[in-house]
Amino acid sequence: MNTKQLDRIHTGKGFIAALDQSGGSTPKALLQYGIKEDRYKGDEEMYAMVHGMRTRIIQSPAFNSEHILGAILFENTMDRFIDGQLTADYLWEQKGIVPFLKIDQGLAAQKDGVQLMKPIPGLDDLLKRAVQRNIFGTKMRSVIHEANPEGIRQVVEQQFAVARQIAGYGLVPIIEPEVDILSPDKAESEQLLKRELAAHLSALEDGVKVMLKLSLPTEDNLYSELAADPHVVRIVALSGGYTQAEANEKLARQHGLIASFSRALSQGLSDQQSDEEFNSTLAASTLAIYEASIT
Repeated sequence: MNTKQLDRIHTGKGFIAALDQSGGSTPKALLQYGIKEDRYKGDEEMYAMVHGMRTRIIQSPAFNSEHILGAILFENTMDRFIDGQLTADYLWEQKGIVPFLKIDQGLAAQKDGVQLMKPIPGLDDLLKRAVQRNIFGTKMRSVIHEANPEGIRQVVEQQFAVARQIAGYGLVPIIEPEVDILSPDKAESEQLLKRELAAHLSALEDGVKVMLKLSLPTEDNLYSELAADPHVVRIVALSGGYTQAEANEKLARQHGLIASFSRALSQGLSDQQSDEEFNSTLAASTLAIYEASIT
């Protein structure tokens, strides 16, 4: 584990940029960016397009360590290059931004009010490659739709089991049990989730470090006690479908919680924009998200 990177994520001012849409969500991300499906054929061209989009974001002067602490990549991006350097090396060496990797393979069908992660075949090999590629940490997502105690227990249990495996490679796992923002019993789900997280954190072995990525809570500062746990490097918030303005407004009320936004970060960016328009849009977004993160 890179102690300089650990210190930056633990104490730095800023937020985590989520650049990790993959698989089924990639066409949607490209469409939001103004690239329609008739502009590429097959997965290889699609991933080349999305890498072009991410390279443009990462190379923008607006994407800087003054506001951004880390960036979450997906496997395809980790294996590609920016200016002759592997993406993770470019992020850290040229930008001072800590690289993370999304490792989950998507969500299983809903059961007991939740969606667990699908099995992750070849995870050990992926984690070995991540270490070789100088990745600092990982991210994996489950979704909670209903305040079902058994379902929420299963979500947290699965997340922590995989987190231990990840920590065994010296990587810092981001545990992401997202609570659906449209859930009718969101507040109740969050109370159940907080109890499960606290119980599992207390059972972690000494020296194991994790991060939590959580939906913006209905009750302000709900997760403050978890942030004080010695195992927790940082708690970050996902935008979860809120607009950037809504997400920032909610985030600003959560003391000590920082953003890890995806759609809310890339909102307003377009392939058709000049570099000047693109950079100024991204600069406005990063500043607004940064300011909401440092409250």
